[in-house]
Amino acid sequence: MDWPYALIGAFALLAASTVLGLLWKARTGRAEATTAGAPPAIVLAVELADPASAAPAPTLGERATLLQFSTEFCARCPQTRTLLAGIADAADGVSAIEIDLGARPELARRFRVMQTPTVLMLDAAGVVRARIGGAPDRRTVTEQLALILERDPHVTAIG
Repeated sequence: MDWPYALIGAFALLAASTVLGLLWKARTGRAEATTAGAPPAIVLAVELADPASAAPAPTLGERATLLQFSTEFCARCPQTRTLLAGIADAADGVSAIEIDLGARPELARRFRVMQTPTVLMLDAAGVVRARIGGAPDRRTVTEQLALILERDPHVTAIG
């Protein structure tokens, strides 16, 4: 192969990789609201309980729940856990729950989790109101949480 063609091929590969990387980054960490008209996904605390463990089922928040799906080898999951726990601690009636998909792969199928971390934001009834694929930032989570809580007369500042 001639050098000019090899260089053109290398630059084309670099450009394609850059475009794909930018597209992936633009979609990661963004909240997707549940679509109107679609049947809502409802999360029950009992289905989050680990059947192999004697531990009780996690308790959903009285007003909202931040449900994180993670894996043992997820590099961003510890940071996401810390972020969600801090936000939940700052808001009354909000809880943060983490589920290890390594121990509960059936939940990955049930909730269509394709990457970790994935965060489902639930209202008081356990209805999924928003979904974040990838590591979220504080602003995204607090904005979505405010939307979930806005009907509650006891909403306070979050963050």
